[in-house]
Amino acid sequence: MENRQIIFQDLGKMDYQSAWDYQEKILQENVRKKSVSGNQEMGSPTQHYLLFVEHPPVYTLGKSGNKENVLMSDEELQANHIEFFHTNRGGDITFHGPEQIVGYPILDLEKFYTDIGKYLRNIEEVIILTMAEYGITGARSAGETGVWIEPGIPGKERKICAIGVRCSRWVTMHGFAFNVNTDLSYFNNIIPCGIVNKQVTSLQKELGRTLDMEEVKEKVKRNFEKVFEAELVSEVLL
Repeated sequence: MENRQIIFQDLGKMDYQSAWDYQEKILQENVRKKSVSGNQEMGSPTQHYLLFVEHPPVYTLGKSGNKENVLMSDEELQANHIEFFHTNRGGDITFHGPEQIVGYPILDLEKFYTDIGKYLRNIEEVIILTMAEYGITGARSAGETGVWIEPGIPGKERKICAIGVRCSRWVTMHGFAFNVNTDLSYFNNIIPCGIVNKQVTSLQKELGRTLDMEEVKEKVKRNFEKVFEAELVSEVLL
């Protein structure tokens, strides 16, 4: 098996549009490499990336999502300094904001496995393993992508990580949003992921204390390496 290396970049605090544009640039470059003479071996090899970022407050809607799940008018969004984007990822509405780890894996799945379902389950597994290091049991909810706590107990189900991806020529983009010290009040203005009557939570809320973001990032990175059987190579974004 080849040594899978994934370039890791922490983009820090970056607006949503800039991060989206950067992802698209990497994805399209990888797709172009795969298109050379229809044979990747004749061109440059594709390159895997994992990007971490924290966005200013923003609601993002998936390509099949319903704008009615945003419970604020455009004027209210502007007045509260919250951006809104209709994206090309899967999934419905979610929130990104400070103290949330947003991860964007840009992987050529042909070098891993050509199975989107397995890819989504593996992203969930990364978060589940990370939560376990804090003594929290993360779980999957049948038919609902993402990571939950007590998904099978009516009235107690609470989502801690949303996942939505896009795949082009088996190259992925978009990814996951893991609530660490996130201000959960922002979720009151939407129907998160289009799912009614279920709560949203964070590590901070579950543990009753503020967490060190860098510590959590390191745990997510190590678990990403474990689940995807790869090596993250840090690269500074110039």
